[in-house]
Amino acid sequence: MGNKHLTPDYIFESSWEVCNKVGGIYTVLSSRAKTLQDRMQDKIIFIGPDFWKEKESPYFKEDKALFADWQWEAKENGLFVRVGRWTVPGEPIAILVDFEPFFEKKNDIYGWLWEHYQVDSLHAYGDYDEASMFSYAAALVVESFYKHYLDSKQRVIYHANEWMCGLGALYINNKLPQIGTIFTTHATSIGRSIAGNQKPLYDYLFAYNGDQMAGELNMQSKHSIEKQTAFHVDCFTTVSDITARECVELLDKPVDVVLPNGFDNSFVPKAATFTKKRKAARKRLLDVANALLGENLDDDTLIVSTSGRYEFRNKGIDVFVEAMNRLLRDRDLKKKVLAFIEVPGWVGEPRKDLQERLMANESFDTPLEVPQITHWLHNMSHDNVLSMMKYYDMHNRKEDNVKVIFLPCYLDGEDGIVNMTYYDVVLGNDLCVYPSYYEPWGYTPLEAVAFKVPCITTDLAGFGLWANAEFGHYGELEDGVKVIHRTDYNYSEVADAIKDAVAQFSSMTAKEVEACRKKAEALSKKALWSEFIKYYDEAYNIALQKAEARKK
Repeated sequence: MGNKHLTPDYIFESSWEVCNKVGGIYTVLSSRAKTLQDRMQDKIIFIGPDFWKEKESPYFKEDKALFADWQWEAKENGLFVRVGRWTVPGEPIAILVDFEPFFEKKNDIYGWLWEHYQVDSLHAYGDYDEASMFSYAAALVVESFYKHYLDSKQRVIYHANEWMCGLGALYINNKLPQIGTIFTTHATSIGRSIAGNQKPLYDYLFAYNGDQMAGELNMQSKHSIEKQTAFHVDCFTTVSDITARECVELLDKPVDVVLPNGFDNSFVPKAATFTKKRKAARKRLLDVANALLGENLDDDTLIVSTSGRYEFRNKGIDVFVEAMNRLLRDRDLKKKVLAFIEVPGWVGEPRKDLQERLMANESFDTPLEVPQITHWLHNMSHDNVLSMMKYYDMHNRKEDNVKVIFLPCYLDGEDGIVNMTYYDVVLGNDLCVYPSYYEPWGYTPLEAVAFKVPCITTDLAGFGLWANAEFGHYGELEDGVKVIHRTDYNYSEVADAIKDAVAQFSSMTAKEVEACRKKAEALSKKALWSEFIKYYDEAYNIALQKAEARKK
């Protein structure tokens, strides 16, 4: 390989979450887009699934004039694409592809995949087929675009995210060897499954056999595509050191580069606007709580929250409820605590009785029935959060100094109760708590500190480990991020550590809290994409060096 550092002329990046906001990968790609777009000037092209038939994606703006000649040619060849802009900072080009037509060729595609890469698609179920057909279609988009506009003189990268895009990476690897391929696993499918199935992941990581566990947990197909992609792409990457260990043990393949998830803080409001928005968020959260509880909690109340995907154990929602329950009896607590659990459940509709109280604009001294939840759920009797609160007899009584409220919807500004977006809500918190058991990176704590909110996380989250490395010691509240040591078996100690940290925070002076908020913000600046993009440059170079070697 040459010593010259190679940089791409074009980057194609595919993900199920391009213009499709369903999880953390959306944040990774959409926040990184501006950094790449500033540098590549429309030569970074994102490819996502086009299933927006009845309504348009709120994150996509079509432009029929962009690559119009190629769009026509693609359609002639049975490839139905829409080209436009992803409406995120930087507005990069996005191509959405309709993958439905490929279902009829599914068996042939899987046959080809087995023949060339021994990927086992026989055990496929659930979202495997849908993801694979999209992945195949995304690769055809790159192939068609490449043949129309490019040739081997340009250095081209194809970057596939998650097992869902593995098939496409293997297709490019096979059909267009002059393109450098990168595969990023944001969490191994088998690792997430082991953790989600209540099995101890970390103490036994060295002893688990990924292939064997895939059979046991009925994950053969997802595991197979992920493993073969990891082995065959030019550069295999993941998002944190903790997931890198998982890749070695469960996929039998060390990563080439760790690509930590950065952040774009262009939407964090400045100075006076920030203060105004923080006041508005606090007022709204307190109004909702007071209407629901029949209370009169004032601005001196400590507002605490946890949020993220509804993975009850993996995201540490269970240990958060446990900690709040213990805090009820903690003598060191100096303030009233209002704790929100902001995770989307199987939501039915916003509560009419709560809406009426909020409209009435008066104070109430009696709680509504079920004063633990803001929206009705379809599965009220089987919901994990409500069941655990019921088990602990946590009913937000008048005399309770800790009130816990479940906000079980996406905070998109139109939920019918809070009616503010997540970013407008998060800055109203005093403290955020993310005690994850399984968290390859952890965007929620990074977002919190970017909005100057100190947070609590664990050393089983990639972000927590990164924060410890930056501090040179285990993070404490005074550092802006408290990092709790978490293992397979110390659930109870973690709950106590959260309880103690919230109590400690409640007794801090205004000056100490301000110092803590400044430290949180300072740490977030070290995680900006401008700091982390260098790791991507390393991955691009590795992939391009291998592609160049094949051209000779």
